[in-house]
Amino acid sequence: MTALDPGLLLKMAIAAAVVVTCSLIAERSGPKIAAMIATLPISLGPVLFFLSLEHKPAFLAESVHGTMNSNVANAGFVLAYVFAAQRLSTLPSLTTSLAAWVATLLGVRSLGLAALPLTALAVAALAAIHYAARPYLAARPVAPPRRAWFAIPLRAACVAGLVGGVTVASHHVGANWSGVLAGVPLVLSSLVLILQPRIGGPATAALIGNGALGLLGVGLGLAALYFAAVPLGSGLALLLGLMVSVCWNAGLLRLPRRPAP
Repeated sequence: MTALDPGLLLKMAIAAAVVVTCSLIAERSGPKIAAMIATLPISLGPVLFFLSLEHKPAFLAESVHGTMNSNVANAGFVLAYVFAAQRLSTLPSLTTSLAAWVATLLGVRSLGLAALPLTALAVAALAAIHYAARPYLAARPVAPPRRAWFAIPLRAACVAGLVGGVTVASHHVGANWSGVLAGVPLVLSSLVLILQPRIGGPATAALIGNGALGLLGVGLGLAALYFAAVPLGSGLALLLGLMVSVCWNAGLLRLPRRPAP
């Protein structure tokens, strides 16, 4: 498969359309709802779906195992950004967060954990990050920002590029690293690049921090997908993983907001 394969270009276009739709919904909602939508598998879902079309269920399961490592690393991204954005400008904040993501990823991968311990680690880490970030979750912009003209195209291009890159790379780097690449925090990073210059670091940090529990739901969905891929097949397993993530985030939206300590 090459980057000019018509089938690959179609996959990239479909993934971009999914991101555009979800992003438009998120930007018409409040910060908590936006965080819950942003932490749905908007970019991850299309990548894993198209990997499942290219490979057998066993490959998909091993890819998901790699993605589970990336999702634990998202805890490092969220924590670093919430604290960095209180004082730093956009690029230093994002650079710090991505460096924390890479460091956490390398540390987690060095442990060589199986799926169940990885899931438990993700739950513990993201729950702890949510608690640590709670004092910063109430920040709001002074006025609702107008969306920059490039916001949606930037997110769509990032996700389309991720789909294309991971699909092509999967034939060269193997299943596990394909999953790791699928879990790169592109949606969170694009939100930082778009929002922080317009609404400030603290308000953007509140949105990113609100997403920690949503990412926990991603971890539970990945676990369901991992264990279901081989016995149920890729299609049903993907649907199950998506349902777990969506139902988790929907349940979070029904919880009453607790005041920060």
